[in-house]
Amino acid sequence: MIPYKSEPLTDFSIEENRQAYLEALKTVESELGQEYPLIIGGERITTEQKITSYNPSDKSQVVGFVSKANQELAEKAMQIADSTFNTWKKVNPEVRAEVLFKAAAIARRRKFELCAWLTKEAGKPWAQADGDIAEGIDFLEYYGRQMLELAKGKPLAENQNQINKYTYIPLGVGVVISPWNFPFAIMAGTTVAGVVTGNTVLLKPASTTPVIAYKFVEIMEEAGLPAGVINYIPGSGAEVGDYLVDHPRTRFISFTGSRDVGLRINERASVLNEGQIWIKRVIAEMGGKDTIVVDDHADFELAAQSIVTSAFGFSGQKCSACSRAVIVGDQAYETVLNRVVELTNELIVGDPANGETFVGPVNDAGAFKKITDYIEIGKGEGRLVAGGNADDSKGYFIHPTVFAEVDPQARIMQEEIFGPVLAVTKAKDFDEAIDIANNTEYGLTGAVLSNNRFHLEKAREDFHVGNLYFNRGCTAATVGYQPFGGFNMSGTDSKAGGPDYLTLHMQAKTVSESL
Repeated sequence: MIPYKSEPLTDFSIEENRQAYLEALKTVESELGQEYPLIIGGERITTEQKITSYNPSDKSQVVGFVSKANQELAEKAMQIADSTFNTWKKVNPEVRAEVLFKAAAIARRRKFELCAWLTKEAGKPWAQADGDIAEGIDFLEYYGRQMLELAKGKPLAENQNQINKYTYIPLGVGVVISPWNFPFAIMAGTTVAGVVTGNTVLLKPASTTPVIAYKFVEIMEEAGLPAGVINYIPGSGAEVGDYLVDHPRTRFISFTGSRDVGLRINERASVLNEGQIWIKRVIAEMGGKDTIVVDDHADFELAAQSIVTSAFGFSGQKCSACSRAVIVGDQAYETVLNRVVELTNELIVGDPANGETFVGPVNDAGAFKKITDYIEIGKGEGRLVAGGNADDSKGYFIHPTVFAEVDPQARIMQEEIFGPVLAVTKAKDFDEAIDIANNTEYGLTGAVLSNNRFHLEKAREDFHVGNLYFNRGCTAATVGYQPFGGFNMSGTDSKAGGPDYLTLHMQAKTVSESL
């Protein structure tokens, strides 16, 4: 395999990088409020109905007006994608991989500009936006290299009277439904995984972040991707999403989002529609209720830093975010909790365009209401020790909030809030801490802070999550290093950014020739 090394994160202590980000923000600000068409078979199509993308830190500011697909246009996109598949699937895998490598190079050159779009459209502070774009570049680089390996097929047992070959072939048309919280990285990764494996894609990005998806499709076009391989069709989930999930020519659905929507897609995809001759494949990443466990053998400062960064990075709007901390023993509990409160109170909340901001806005009015409702619930379930304040007069800002002495069965310990809310509880010993960590319907990420080797080995065996980290936070998986995906209601454990991920977009074929 061509050597792979992850995209480095930007050091914003370097003045040159700070100035580059500020200049990119100015450039993006000059382009706000433009209109963006659908892209179907390479054709730009403008519709009367629009999705209006707003800046969540200044809800009066329009990022862009994006044409909205309906069922008629979704059908047109399906027909073009279905037809294009017949030629794209025959393109040499090396050529498909080279398109991804070219796109990665373009994204790398435009990194600050793309970051600035994330700051304006998704409310991402500088470091969070930088990580998002870097991860998207990583997906392009990594999946291109993985495809070069998979193109060789797999070895089979030899027989002197036979030639046996095991190869992978693409599936067909895929529907990619991408999320708003990683609107470049996950959107790009799930899309190009389908593309590089020889499939064609109908891309329906999240309705609050469609502009950055448009920018990505432009990059793929510039990289040489033929028309019709990716079709950009933002629209209503109820109208366009359901229609495409149900469509008999849909071969697979790649979804990232909530548990309820993921389960609904899985159910709809299981129905055999007229004219359908395959079982649709569903690749789903659906959420988490993630725990950091700290024992009395841990580095308490590292533990507190890990909890705060994991809980409040991007305002807790990550499926991998730490929303629960379980601390073993009285001394550890008091020490770590007090330090968590101190660190939380030091976080700068505000406009993510300011390079000093750590906590920006939450996604939209719906998210603001849901999270603030959970904060009110939390006031009856635990002791409020930090935060609890919110203000949506200009943007959707919620201060990082910490509740202590929370019962493991409390709602804020069990339900996914998807915001800057942390519940902390105490366990009498490490066994109980792991039991509490596993006491959830999800199983995405978790972390253990400990210098007790036996505790770490117990967690390795018994902490039931797809991504487990020792002596660090539970967010920020790196493509190729920590393949990402979880158990139970967290999804299909698809392990994005891992060696098996592309095979989910292909089917294996055995050919045997007798001599």
